[in-house]
Amino acid sequence: MRAAALVLLLASTAQAQWSPGSGQWGKSEETDLRVATWNVKDAICRTANKDDAALNWAACARTIAALKPDVLILQECGDNTGNGTGSGIDSTSVLGNVLELFIHGGADPYNGGQVEAYVQKWAPEYDLPYKYVPASSDGFNRNVILSIFPFSDLNGDGRSTLNDLPNISSSTWAAGGDGGIRGVQFAELSLPDEIYEGDLVVGNAHLKSGGGSDNHAQRVDAASNVAYYIDHLYNGAGAGVPDPDNRISDSPAAAAILPAGTAVIFGGDWNEDEGSNGGKGPAEWITAALTIGGTDGTDRDRSDMTYDSATHQFTGSGDTIGSNKYDYLAWQDSVATLRRAVIFHSQGTPSSALPSTFAGYPNPPFLSSTASDHKLVFADLILPLVDYCDEIYEYCLDNANSTGFPATLYWSGTPSISAGDFTLLAQSAVPNQFGVFYYGPIQTQVPFGHGYRCVGAGLLGTFRLFPVVQCDAFGDAQRTLDWGSNPVGSGPGQITAGTTWNFQFWYRDPVAGSPGFNLTAGLSVKFCR
Repeated sequence: MRAAALVLLLASTAQAQWSPGSGQWGKSEETDLRVATWNVKDAICRTANKDDAALNWAACARTIAALKPDVLILQECGDNTGNGTGSGIDSTSVLGNVLELFIHGGADPYNGGQVEAYVQKWAPEYDLPYKYVPASSDGFNRNVILSIFPFSDLNGDGRSTLNDLPNISSSTWAAGGDGGIRGVQFAELSLPDEIYEGDLVVGNAHLKSGGGSDNHAQRVDAASNVAYYIDHLYNGAGAGVPDPDNRISDSPAAAAILPAGTAVIFGGDWNEDEGSNGGKGPAEWITAALTIGGTDGTDRDRSDMTYDSATHQFTGSGDTIGSNKYDYLAWQDSVATLRRAVIFHSQGTPSSALPSTFAGYPNPPFLSSTASDHKLVFADLILPLVDYCDEIYEYCLDNANSTGFPATLYWSGTPSISAGDFTLLAQSAVPNQFGVFYYGPIQTQVPFGHGYRCVGAGLLGTFRLFPVVQCDAFGDAQRTLDWGSNPVGSGPGQITAGTTWNFQFWYRDPVAGSPGFNLTAGLSVKFCR
């Protein structure tokens, strides 16, 4: 007989790693999406000095190893002249090779010898295997998109990356044209279906630099085209089909708008401080389109997207270069929920809070200034997660010490995440032989992430239940499940959604002084969130 469905809402499988005061800069929840944008000021190019020293290449590698973004968008890559170490711009293929060296190290075919500084030197378990280097450039440098997730066509146009916006005919508010001087790139990413409800689109722009009305106009024109493309091609402008007004020269044409639950996130160096420009600049155009607070925005529901108000974790500064904020991330907040947005910079960060990857660097407080004149901006975003649950099945406990002891594990009452009024029972099939124990009540604790809950449990009765996570002490004390270190015996351990564990029942003879015995062939349970 199949038992009723077992519903456990689990916290994230990884330990919380967000404790910057103690030098831990990881994500609070493993399922959060971390996106980072950084203008690296020519540090990543073929002729860069790749020694492990106080150099911009090494400083960039240590920073990425510390923050481990899931998606990394970079500006000003491939400019050897600007870096002062060579001449010319790296081709797309060469820059692709350079990014491999930046992440993985190896023999340096451009300078000779071995690459001494690379991301996996300090974060060997971390990788960004998917890289997009576009053909668009300004003749000096390129933007790139790197990801832990594979690229995949999400809207049926036969491609997963976009080198630049296709030509857009001017509309009542879009300037028309393309993405401007350095192009605007997009990458469509496939997220794990068993974890996330949707997928992801990430865009990257390095807009026209410089003061003056002409440069501002170029930035705003490109931004208005970005807004039109997101709203009309990816979102369908509320019509349910891509490019409903037929103004985008998209070839091949998209067959559908983005699937539900799929967010667009857009970032880069937009070269204008929205908070001090005295008007509507690129950040507001990209997120709100024509009307701020209107119904023509670039969010999936046509409200405005949100752009970050990130600050330095310790100083509170919102500047990303000098006294200005030029570097931004924006996201569709009807799909993605912000957990935090941070400007990362070693200066102003206490020495105890510097990441461990900075150890051994000649002057850690100045590492970020060596890396680039821009500060890195990252955001941790909560994406819609798949809710799933697998049923629990009964198994007979069948070993030398448990002959004749079949057990049934089932829910009594209605499982609920909003009330702790149901009880988990296990009962001997032989009446009155071993009695009854029950495992509960299940108690709802504080929420973790997107709909997760941590549960507590207490054992009452004759038997003690030892899963790989020790839930209680003998008697009726209650104790919260520990989502900590790797499972070891019956001590504290980690439960992973979708993973099968073997439960063990420990029988303690009610007669004082009698020895207990361990029924090691136990109940197999597949947890779910």
